[in-house]
Amino acid sequence: AVHPLWQSPLTIPGGTRQSPINIQWRDSVYDPFLKPLKISYDPTTCLHIWNNGYSFLVEFDDSTDKSIIVGGPLENQYRLKQFHFHWGAVNDWGSEHTVDCKFYPAELHLVHWNAVEYPSFEEAVMEGNGLAVIGVFLKLGARHEGLQSLVDALPAVRHK
Repeated sequence: AVHPLWQSPLTIPGGTRQSPINIQWRDSVYDPFLKPLKISYDPTTCLHIWNNGYSFLVEFDDSTDKSIIVGGPLENQYRLKQFHFHWGAVNDWGSEHTVDCKFYPAELHLVHWNAVEYPSFEEAVMEGNGLAVIGVFLKLGARHEGLQSLVDALPAVRHK
């Protein structure tokens, strides 16, 4: 099944490292040598929320190593630059990616960059090992206080 955002042959992305992807559970391979991914975020590095015209971004101060991820498949540590969400007009789909062709109501992307190899986020974006994005599928459920504080702030972010 083609993602609803990519219905036309002209809009279907190409390449082997392109979004969206369908993660197929049966093709997944367990790696017993993979180290745990360590996440260390400092909430004081949060700078602001801004409207980019089609979504909102929460941006962080990435000038130091205060909010980072390390380990897992990563050879270096990566600094948190921003996070954003993907959601749809209806609750049946909204995630950018799928698992066994199943959509989720929303997806959170935490975007990090390789500050060991590159001097800036803008340079890291252009490289194969420049970014590390953690994707989190979101389901509807009980109220989440951490997310609710973000939702409460959104009415103040009105214009691009």
